[in-house]
Amino acid sequence: MSFTVRKDEEKGVVIIGVDGQLIVGNRHELKKQVLDAVEAGDTKFVIDFTATGYIDSSGLGVLVSLAKKVREAGGDLRLAGLNDDLRTLFELTKLDTLFGIVDSIEEAVGAF
Repeated sequence: MSFTVRKDEEKGVVIIGVDGQLIVGNRHELKKQVLDAVEAGDTKFVIDFTATGYIDSSGLGVLVSLAKKVREAGGDLRLAGLNDDLRTLFELTKLDTLFGIVDSIEEAVGAF
């Protein structure tokens, strides 16, 4: 499990890739990445789940918490690259109404 962080300098969007699973054991690392970027003044985020196979309830909880923090800072957090199972998870939990969910990073960045 690892995270990659890069920034689209043209649009000012921080893109965080989640490789593997977003679970209780690593959710704090994702939270730290986003909160550090918010403290540095970033307000536009895309979480890339292209290489993610599983998100547990604690992973969903940290995403909800991060969305709230980013919005409080005047920004937005979008999700990209969800596989069919993860997309269904967000629909069943109604979290698809909380997040902007798109198919690709390019689409997410372009929507800012």
